[in-house]
Amino acid sequence: MDPVTLLFYALVCGALGWAGPRLGAPLIRFGIGAVVGVLAASVLPLVHQLLN
Repeated sequence: MDPVTLLFYALVCGALGWAGPRLGAPLIRFGIGAVVGVLAASVLPLVHQLLN
């Protein structure tokens, strides 16, 4: 895994972990996590392109 991908997902996961308890019930947090994961995966190619 390249450093950009690692850092990007570390930031996304860190932000979710920090906000997690405030987001409600476990099922709601799971749904939010899934949506954020899909958005992060779709934005990553753009981030990669901007940094290269």
